[in-house]
Amino acid sequence: MPIYSTPIENIKFILHDLLDAQSLSALPGYEDVSVDLIDQILEEGGKVCEEVFFPLNQSGDEEGCQFNDGEVTVPEGFKEAYDTFVEGGWTGLACDPEYGGMGMPALVGTVMKELICSSNMSLGMYPGLSYGAYEALHKFGSDELKSVYLPKLVDGSWSGTMCLTEAHCGTDLGLIKAKAERNKDGSVNIMGTKIFISAGEHNMTENIIHLVLAKLPDAPEGVRGISLFVVPKFIPNDAGEVGERNTINCGSIEHKMGIHGNSTCVMNLDEAKGWLVGEEHKGLRAMFAFMNDARLGVAMQGLGIAEIAHQNAVAYAKERLQMRSLTGTKALDKPADPIIVHPDVRRMLLTGKAVTEGARALSYWVGMELDIANRHPDEAERQRADDLVALLTPIIKAYCTDMGSEIANLTVQVYGGHGFIREHGVEQYVRDARIAQIYEGTNGIQALDLVGRKMGQGFGRLLRRFFHPVQDFIEANQADEQMQEFIFPLAKAFAKLQQSTAMVAQRGMKNPDEAGAASVDYLRQFALVALAFMWCRMVKIALAKLEAGEGDKDFLETKLHTARFFMTRLLPDADARFKMVLAGAAPLMAMDEAAF
Repeated sequence: MPIYSTPIENIKFILHDLLDAQSLSALPGYEDVSVDLIDQILEEGGKVCEEVFFPLNQSGDEEGCQFNDGEVTVPEGFKEAYDTFVEGGWTGLACDPEYGGMGMPALVGTVMKELICSSNMSLGMYPGLSYGAYEALHKFGSDELKSVYLPKLVDGSWSGTMCLTEAHCGTDLGLIKAKAERNKDGSVNIMGTKIFISAGEHNMTENIIHLVLAKLPDAPEGVRGISLFVVPKFIPNDAGEVGERNTINCGSIEHKMGIHGNSTCVMNLDEAKGWLVGEEHKGLRAMFAFMNDARLGVAMQGLGIAEIAHQNAVAYAKERLQMRSLTGTKALDKPADPIIVHPDVRRMLLTGKAVTEGARALSYWVGMELDIANRHPDEAERQRADDLVALLTPIIKAYCTDMGSEIANLTVQVYGGHGFIREHGVEQYVRDARIAQIYEGTNGIQALDLVGRKMGQGFGRLLRRFFHPVQDFIEANQADEQMQEFIFPLAKAFAKLQQSTAMVAQRGMKNPDEAGAASVDYLRQFALVALAFMWCRMVKIALAKLEAGEGDKDFLETKLHTARFFMTRLLPDADARFKMVLAGAAPLMAMDEAAF
């Protein structure tokens, strides 16, 4: 059976030593934030994930969701677990107190998302999607819509979805065919079919609130003609409670590779009543509030899967006996040595450790910058943070999910044949992780977003939000002898990232295929440099604490060992990616289509 425990020591190191999360108390609305409060919340949240969510992960995968005559039943125990989650107030953790939320920072919500995704990704998607719906309505909904829907989304009695995709269009939303006809009372009637709708129908909440993209009769062509509407499963009555059944129904659920405990639905709208969110024909702007939160959430899915897969790989490698060490017997009292003595097994385990801890630091940094972007009293500081979040969101979405999938596969490799069968439970992580590279914008789309939109935005303003702090850090620490083994690899990789950036920009202006051809490798190169930066920052803290005789010596020295592994065995891939970017578009685009 799989295991899971909250990596609380690593989380606290990042929150308090690296990021100084308590400094968020200087922001309006966060005055009560303290180290003790953050730790208490995360320790309690960890217990819920370990004791309530995690025990249902494997059984939920095996049972899956059941569809019968338009109704969906979730796996046994899911509703009870969700109810426990709701009773603890977790659905409102990072929500506005005006609507019943706890008002905690987005950073704390980001950490909680990781724990949820590690323990039970399928179950965690239900409240996760609801938070995205909350975000879109909170930012763009009218006061009337907010008063009706937000308290119910916050307290968890109602859940939310996002309805974008149609059979003929996924990424290219300008092609949607769903139509909205205006009614005299200010509502609309929507006709159309949406597919791949996560949590579109289930029996866990008394109402489901769908955010639906559709086009009004006078809509311009393409994405400029998209509007966003809130379409409830049950129309709220005058008292704000569940009323008459709306004509949005589940036609079927998908039989899919993974996340079996979450219903993936085909939703049919037959003149379903809806209400406009934001302005007419500007729904994509409102939906991106949902999408950006969703992309950060999906990044946490990748990180969460990586963490639990890594934990299980380590536990198995310490117990599984196979052959003797290449340098002589290590376990004299056993017939063979544990496989953790073998170099290649250690390579796989250290990859999982270095990636999860580095990606966690990067992701939490983005979560903290999100709080600054939303709350800081200085407009310039809000803009700086917002720029950094916008730049790094596609990077962490793509990198965390790619590596979540890779580390899940490495875990199966550590287990060998036992990993390939269901009994041990780790093959589920491979299946569950795979979707995260696809939904909320495939990772190829994240790369195009990075080079096509973020790179040139504000004449490179977004890039400077990352490049300048990295350059300042290198200059401030390159003379420190203890830091040099970490700083020099970062400096070399960073210099090549700057070269790649200039090259992609220049070539892309002449031929857009050049930017497209370089995009995925450029994103990976960027991600590796970003992780190297985070590892150098963690190393600096670990060295200072060791010198001062503070903290857990073994924990801090392990940080240094892991950082060395990252710099020597993983960061070199950035140089390979640099060479791939240099190769240009010709190797991809020169061959005639018929030759494929």
